[in-house]
Amino acid sequence: MNIRLEGIHIRNAFFADCQQLADWWNDGSVMAHAGFPNGIGTTPDEVSRQIADECDEKGRTLIIECCGRPIGEMSYRNIGGHTAEIGIKICESDYQEKGLGRIILSLFIKELFSTGFTKIVLDTNLKNLRAQHIYELLGFQKIRVNHDAWTDQIGELQSSVDYELIPEHFRDHSINHKI
Repeated sequence: MNIRLEGIHIRNAFFADCQQLADWWNDGSVMAHAGFPNGIGTTPDEVSRQIADECDEKGRTLIIECCGRPIGEMSYRNIGGHTAEIGIKICESDYQEKGLGRIILSLFIKELFSTGFTKIVLDTNLKNLRAQHIYELLGFQKIRVNHDAWTDQIGELQSSVDYELIPEHFRDHSINHKI
């Protein structure tokens, strides 16, 4: 995947990105919303093996760049039935809460729909109201709330929200934007 719009670039992760991905994934402040307040404890070699196994048909880890700087990562997995499961993290805090998430997700969603996916699904922590707001702005429909569905690294019960998006409900926020 290789998507560009002004200063935004979404691209496949390369082996040269493995250290950066491991740093983000091991950072508890980045990963806390996903239930890993201590990070996931991975190594660049483990990330490299993951990336080596990826392909467009199965799914990819992607790097988000803004003005030439890596600021986050996203991914998609083909879960069958023309459905992609996605995830996104703006990892660099100075790029959060700037409206970039809805622009980046819009670009990503348009690309996924253009490649043949007819449904996009994701989940987020019930406490992550900021993410839920963005997903709903883009047209995602809340499917289910999973109360006390899993236990995080420090033993606290967590709840999640499942969302889905079909092309007819998608609201593109990459048009008339400012970076």
